[in-house]
Amino acid sequence: MSLTYDQERQAVEHLHTARAAIHAEVSKVVVGQQDIIDHLIITLLSGGHGLITGAPGLAKTLLVKTLAQVFDLSFQRVQFTPDLMPSDITGTEILEEDANGRRSLVFNRGPIFANMILADEINRTPPKTQAALLEAMQEHQVTVAGQTYVLPEPFFVLATQNPIEMEGTYPLPEAQLDRFMLNVVIEYLNEADEVAVVQRTTAGGSAKVEPKFTGEQLELFQKAVRGVPCAEDIVRYAVRLSARSRPGQPTAADFVKDWVSWGAGTRASQCLVLAAKARALLHGRDLVKFEDIRALALPVMRHRILINYRAEAEGITVEKVINRLVETTPEE
Repeated sequence: MSLTYDQERQAVEHLHTARAAIHAEVSKVVVGQQDIIDHLIITLLSGGHGLITGAPGLAKTLLVKTLAQVFDLSFQRVQFTPDLMPSDITGTEILEEDANGRRSLVFNRGPIFANMILADEINRTPPKTQAALLEAMQEHQVTVAGQTYVLPEPFFVLATQNPIEMEGTYPLPEAQLDRFMLNVVIEYLNEADEVAVVQRTTAGGSAKVEPKFTGEQLELFQKAVRGVPCAEDIVRYAVRLSARSRPGQPTAADFVKDWVSWGAGTRASQCLVLAAKARALLHGRDLVKFEDIRALALPVMRHRILINYRAEAEGITVEKVINRLVETTPEE
């Protein structure tokens, strides 16, 4: 159902001030990481899923849980381990007996039935279990024993992965990586922020996060985001960025042909434009600018471009490739 003009204007005006309110609540328990918080907010406003990459102890779990509290969303954390089975996520049918002795199969819902799912260390479980998330992420439903169950709305999967320990891990296949709208990388805090964290966590008491929005409001925000105007030349710029990352295409940049084995697909262009619309509203604008596309190029494309052995030998990272794409791709 589309929004009326008054509903859309009200949602847009609310979003113009929402960023400060969200940051104020999150900062009660999470120190720093302002860009990461912005990117996760953009993911929620766009109705997408997010992948969070970072070393242990950087408050990835705390950040996701806090965002769920700010939007008053039901939250479930699933710790992915090598022995986790798909039914541990989706749920399973169990045999129950009523007071009259009649037995019947009853579906026992798994943790996937929540508004926000934290898939913690998703690369620690085998592909069979990782794939259990695919239908949920794409269709917002799960199928168990031939029966389809619709997931609650709004629905998000925010997954974390540890880039350091590779032993005993199962890297996500490209097809599943592409389902994540953004891939944000959390870096270590600077000294001042780390001092603040240590002081806060070693003292008594903890701040209470207050809900500022509801799931229903978040769904209205998502509809308002899709209604943000985006000029055709900006859409073409987003498409051009993605196309120039594909080494087999005639429009590919020369350095891409040297360093990239697989480029970003059409979903990257879609995510660039949709996320740019959300970013524009968060920054108090009612239309998309080129700067919105450029600002989101890294989190949208870093998990959709695969560099080759030559790039690795030369010390070229995927971030360097994307930054060069942004620098060399003309706006017209």
